[in-house]
Amino acid sequence: MSKLRIAVIGAGHLGRIHAKLLGQVDGGELVAVSDPSEQAREAVANQHSVPAFADYRQCFDHIDAAVVASPTGTHAAVVGDLLRAGKHVFVEKPLTIETEEAKRLALLASARRKTLQVGHVERFNPAFTALDNLKVDVKYVEAVRASSFPGRCLDVGVVMDLMIHDLDLVLSLTDSAVRSISGSGLSVISDHEDLAETRLEFECGLVACLKASRISPEPSRRMQLYGNNGYADIDFGGPAVSVVRPSANVRDRTFELFAETDNPLEYAGRLFSERLCCETLELEPRNAILDELHDFVISVQTGISPTVDGAAGAYAVEIAQRVLETMDQRCWYFESKLSEMGPHAMPRERIEEVSRRRRAA
Repeated sequence: MSKLRIAVIGAGHLGRIHAKLLGQVDGGELVAVSDPSEQAREAVANQHSVPAFADYRQCFDHIDAAVVASPTGTHAAVVGDLLRAGKHVFVEKPLTIETEEAKRLALLASARRKTLQVGHVERFNPAFTALDNLKVDVKYVEAVRASSFPGRCLDVGVVMDLMIHDLDLVLSLTDSAVRSISGSGLSVISDHEDLAETRLEFECGLVACLKASRISPEPSRRMQLYGNNGYADIDFGGPAVSVVRPSANVRDRTFELFAETDNPLEYAGRLFSERLCCETLELEPRNAILDELHDFVISVQTGISPTVDGAAGAYAVEIAQRVLETMDQRCWYFESKLSEMGPHAMPRERIEEVSRRRRAA
């Protein structure tokens, strides 16, 4: 089988990573790079000895597929052009900014029988893939995803930039519909929300509380999952994962603390050795971006749907948009004015300042 000829479109931070890793992907090879910036595209092209193009459409005669790592606002046009030209596409998350655009791309890929994969890389994180059994019937999820100010991806806010990772992970846990969404956020230094939180409730009873920030002094990529089969604490950055597996009588609610002991203060040791057994899982070191690129090439070669296909990517965009809509409607004060709603709300004067002004009058 001949190798899949792949172009990288977008020679920024992620584009450079993809270009480097494609050399390690069985069945695929980097054959071109495209970016409007001559300096960016020539740097990648020279490093990997491939031709460079200012216009991505100039690549079409030389490729079978493309990795799209251009700014989010360009995804709809670039991915659409590639699919209509008969090319398979791996596109970095989010698929698009707007839900309808994302859905159209998913339908277009299906109609053209082309692979469309979205780069929700945490699906391939070994800390998440190790939890196959514990991901069954999860009922409560908490997640915090925070970074220092990135200085890039500023064409979207923190919901589309960071929170969408955790939205996608939660959506992958259930086929149940989302029943309700609430959210709030604040724009601190950019034109979009820089920190955000949301609560999602699903028809199956699953509840997820997610927080994201891109102005945090301390980075964090953690998630806790609670279900009938146990509890898991995931550190995506480690990566590392620890689990607590309840005994049978804890799972079926027949455990009675005061039947076990008349001194609960001294029971902690026995509780975690006999009833709530703690374990740190050993993880195989893996490169999640390399794994998702392998997944893409295998999907193209076999016709099997990728782990995160266009429909999944579009669903994540849809839910992220709904989070943003509830965020825009967030009232920060009782009987808020329009200027006091949403992530760009203007704070009212502090009570001390109002009192000082009145005394001066």
